[in-house]
Amino acid sequence: MTPETAYAACRRIARHYENFPVGLLVHPALQPHIHAVYAFARLADDIADEGYGPSGRPAHPEQTPSERRKALRRFEAALHDPASAPEDPVFVALHRTIRQFDLPIRLFLDLLSAFTQDTEKRRYASFAELLDYCRRSANPIGRLVLLLHGQKEEKQLAASDAICTALQITNFWQDISVDLLKDRIYLPQDEMKRFGVTEESLFAGCAGPEFRELLAMEVRRAFRLFERGYGLIETLPCPLRWEIELTWHSGRRILEKIVDLDFDTLHHRPTLDALDAPTLLAKTIFRIRDGLTPPAEPAAPASRPSASRGA
Repeated sequence: MTPETAYAACRRIARHYENFPVGLLVHPALQPHIHAVYAFARLADDIADEGYGPSGRPAHPEQTPSERRKALRRFEAALHDPASAPEDPVFVALHRTIRQFDLPIRLFLDLLSAFTQDTEKRRYASFAELLDYCRRSANPIGRLVLLLHGQKEEKQLAASDAICTALQITNFWQDISVDLLKDRIYLPQDEMKRFGVTEESLFAGCAGPEFRELLAMEVRRAFRLFERGYGLIETLPCPLRWEIELTWHSGRRILEKIVDLDFDTLHHRPTLDALDAPTLLAKTIFRIRDGLTPPAEPAAPASRPSASRGA
């Protein structure tokens, strides 16, 4: 298999990502390597996620958690030993990229660790547990993208972690209704208890004041994480700077839509659409051109009860 064929397959897989572009605005010479990293993550995530489609219905319900973990172990074996998957385009491309850029295998193993956890764990006791999951499921992607671009400063990596965690958490709050179909709840159990939200009420689709207050707090946290990571953008060269700025605005736009829904993601799943594209591109261009500070967190709808239980 030629490298060109392998990287082309990775490009097709990587473009599955919904909320933000993948390799769209990076230097053309680096695009194949970005696609290889994302394709690895996408396929491993799909294995762990039981092949669920957009409706949340399993495409391969016959796969048991044990079988999915076995498939992930095969991924890990192929990660350690290129000879174990000589005709797999993702690993042909990925190993070429790892060698060329001397990427740490540890970051890929962290991803597999998180995806394996998806086959075993469906509830999170605290926000700290959720952050640990994000540390392994999302943050390695951002770090790998920076390393591919030769960006290695600790401050950059920490800011990237904040953005990637924000993106992951945003996806959790966007997908609450979809995850319930998989019997998966990412809302921390201790915070559900504090706000008076029960699993029964979630499965019943009860988006009452308690649920909305809880989600409002979680959304505020995600906004703050985006803000914490924004300083990364001004340190980056173009066109990577444009890509990360666009990704940053895309993630925040999902949060804004959750606010606009009065925090009811039990009945509505906010997504980006064609109407968002011109605004997101304009924000990216003008903010970089003018050196503007991060936008403020949008005000919550007046109809929402006051979230007085803190963050």
